[in-house]
Amino acid sequence: MPVHRSGTAGRGRIAAVGILLAFLTSLLTMPGTAFAAHKPGTPARGTATMGMGVIAHDGQGGAPHETLATQTEGVDVSNYQGNVNWTTLWNSGVRWAYTKATEGNYYTNPSFAQQYNGSYNVGMIRGAYHFATPNDSSGANQANYFVSHGGGWSRDGKTLPGVLDIEWNPYGSACYGLSAAGMVSWIRAFTNTYKSLTGRDAVIYTATSWWTQCTGNSGAFGSTNPLWIARYNTSPGTLPAGWGYQTMWQYTSTGPTVGDHDKFNGAFDRVQALANG
Repeated sequence: MPVHRSGTAGRGRIAAVGILLAFLTSLLTMPGTAFAAHKPGTPARGTATMGMGVIAHDGQGGAPHETLATQTEGVDVSNYQGNVNWTTLWNSGVRWAYTKATEGNYYTNPSFAQQYNGSYNVGMIRGAYHFATPNDSSGANQANYFVSHGGGWSRDGKTLPGVLDIEWNPYGSACYGLSAAGMVSWIRAFTNTYKSLTGRDAVIYTATSWWTQCTGNSGAFGSTNPLWIARYNTSPGTLPAGWGYQTMWQYTSTGPTVGDHDKFNGAFDRVQALANG
């Protein structure tokens, strides 16, 4: 005689599977986690680099014009470059470097030690930068994360203040879903927290077109935070409101040895002055 089993156990297993799937889905949609959803056509989270949106949004022009003002060559790097040949860069005239340390509150650069220490060891003045993702967490949270993972500062004459890299969102809407006022508040929270932790005003890296779109061209930071402008053309162009000059200029992503090359607006002693505070 056949035995008729109750459907209770089967329904229980189905319910358990449903709960597990719901849990996994919640992980995939949580911002700032290793399980964050990866939309087709967008880069993987953590892979953002300084200036990655410049050409797509602002285009690319000619080489920088010659100028009578002395400028000091620099580079910026991330995990994309892997182990960098710092000796070759030094011999080519590069005297300062920034290395990506962190992104959001979920990523640290696995090549950071080789890049950050390697530039220092060949004689360069070096610093660290943070790629901001304001939709993931507060400015204060990300400043703390940055300082805790390589973004600090020391008065050794060889360490530059940290950089807030605030630009187009490679993973979604350009302004990270924030209003202009909300973006200004987020940046202020980051810079205020960074200064409270290190005693230094963070450098702000941005592009004029992004700054105009996403902060309403705020002039709130020009008197306190050095400007690093991104523009791949013959000159830095029009600067964001509040700044009368740029401290640094990222002028290309196709330079020798390392693609991203930059000019410091002054001689080497001015780079040293920024490092010394």
